[in-house]
Amino acid sequence: MSTLTYREAVVAALAAELERDDDVFLMGEDVAAAGGVFKATDGLYARFGPRRVRDTPIAEQAIVGCAIGTAICGLRPIAEIMFADFAGVCFDQIANQLAKFTYMTGGQTSVPVTIRMANGASVGFAAQHSQAVENWFLNVPGLKICVPATPADAYGLLRAAIRDDNPTLVFEHKALYSLQGNVELDGDPPPLGVAEIVREGDDVTVVATQLMRHRVVDAIERLEGKGVSVELIDPRTLAPLDLDTILRSVEKTSRIACVQECPPHGSWGATVVAEVARRAFRSLDAAPALISADATPIPYAATLEEAWLPSVERIANGILELAGE
Repeated sequence: MSTLTYREAVVAALAAELERDDDVFLMGEDVAAAGGVFKATDGLYARFGPRRVRDTPIAEQAIVGCAIGTAICGLRPIAEIMFADFAGVCFDQIANQLAKFTYMTGGQTSVPVTIRMANGASVGFAAQHSQAVENWFLNVPGLKICVPATPADAYGLLRAAIRDDNPTLVFEHKALYSLQGNVELDGDPPPLGVAEIVREGDDVTVVATQLMRHRVVDAIERLEGKGVSVELIDPRTLAPLDLDTILRSVEKTSRIACVQECPPHGSWGATVVAEVARRAFRSLDAAPALISADATPIPYAATLEEAWLPSVERIANGILELAGE
């Protein structure tokens, strides 16, 4: 067991898979000698060389297009899109080409592409560099979506994504890169599609990912002594989504809240709320709650950005309200 930051866990995962499989290579803007704009590829160029760690032009369409082509030819590319927001530039390549190629060839060709993207708010990068864009891809069948919240998951889920024969998007939250945690470096990566029960409880089920997972933990600590027992679930992957774990929790608690940093509509939280209402309606003692950011662009000013994000206080109050306290 090692203590690593989230950033170090990403580097370690990339190094482990580059070492393990000669067909794996990494490409993206400034990923080589510069070590990445967030230093999440630091040292890999020196260790593996220019053939395995490749700088690209500022051309997201070309990055993803090259990843698709090399994957079809038998390689296992890891493509970095520097800011997740830039997925809009290459959305056609991801949604209309990458996600559909295996289906449209009748399963004759797999496309084992991993796309890494720096995601999320809380670091002051303003409206075009702060979005949680995993929600953009929820309606694109054929993609797997990983949202690691801890160094252990940053390491394990990224390794699992690289080994998966399906195209997989890995969203690394910018505000978590300096977060420290224990990471087991040995053994096989975890399966995709298995949620983690972060804390067990009896009164309210709360589902949260990435930065919001940590804010929910802080909210739970604020609620100690108030008589509310919270079960916290981190899905870890949004596609596949481990609804069974969530539904089993709701059967026990009879209440659910999803906490997310994106606007409410067309989001993973809205999907979970809809599925719980459809599949576990008779288990519910209260309407499902969706604690989310506002339906506005993300402000640049630090005070406004923090007001936009669900705060620990707002999460705690939402849980109390749901519990009827």
